[in-house]
Amino acid sequence: MDKNEVNTAFEILLEEIEEVFNTISKEGEESFKTRDFDKAKTLIEYGERLKYFREKVKTLQREWQTIFSERIPTRGQKRRTKGRLERGLRTPEESYVIPIIESVIELGGKAEMKDVLNLAHEKMKNILNSYDYEPLPSNPKQKRWENTAQWARNTMVNEGLLAKDSPRGIWEITDKGRKFYEENKQSMGL
Repeated sequence: MDKNEVNTAFEILLEEIEEVFNTISKEGEESFKTRDFDKAKTLIEYGERLKYFREKVKTLQREWQTIFSERIPTRGQKRRTKGRLERGLRTPEESYVIPIIESVIELGGKAEMKDVLNLAHEKMKNILNSYDYEPLPSNPKQKRWENTAQWARNTMVNEGLLAKDSPRGIWEITDKGRKFYEENKQSMGL
């Protein structure tokens, strides 16, 4: 396995984790509807553990990428699977960071999720691929790129780039996020 295949494996693992997370979310929603609050509580606990595990995998992926001096591309790597959609082909979460931060800044530093996603989508049209536009198997109403953008937001909150305490559905830039943007916008070709 070469360095590119390892990075692709991380992407595949992250996609699988997101699928499980979406399934847990769906089951949790059903549990609330049926007022099975014990099951809902258990699913929330699983969701929190899974979120923590995902962050550990993301940290390992970043560590892997720093082992090599050049950026490890994830595109063009194909994995053969029997009877399954090829994995590891989506646009990596890291590609969303600068467009999301830039969108939040352009929208006044704080905006509703849908407005941020719409503007970030406009900025990313040239890098999103057909795989990114496919619906999630676990939620056919949501496109893969939207889900990845929301996970990117979660990572940015954990890194302090977006506010942790903003109201639900509102994405807000932090001072650290503004500084990060100023330091990295050139390297991202913006």
